[in-house]
Amino acid sequence: MNYDNENIFAKIIKGEIPSEKILETDFILAFNDISPKAKIHVLVIPKGKYIDIYDFNKNASREEILGFWEGVNETIQKLKLEELGFQIKIHKGESGGQEVFHFHIHILSND
Repeated sequence: MNYDNENIFAKIIKGEIPSEKILETDFILAFNDISPKAKIHVLVIPKGKYIDIYDFNKNASREEILGFWEGVNETIQKLKLEELGFQIKIHKGESGGQEVFHFHIHILSND
């Protein structure tokens, strides 16, 4: 599968589709999910063109990987979830429930 430059997350990164941003860094964009499954439901996506977690782990630079996970932690802090608790969900492929083929994680909390 090739990366689709017209997927919804690519369009959000390019500013073609608006999002309710939580955090933006050089490496990530974190924003509220438009169909939340919990009181807090934030998506964190890398700005690079990666289809899924396997593609990201295999092909992203060390700087991108570190920047991504630092962005995840910064998002968790911004949401004040460090002490309250949260879930992180990652889907890979259609069989794994992935709907948008741009690597992303879900941060969810009911607090």
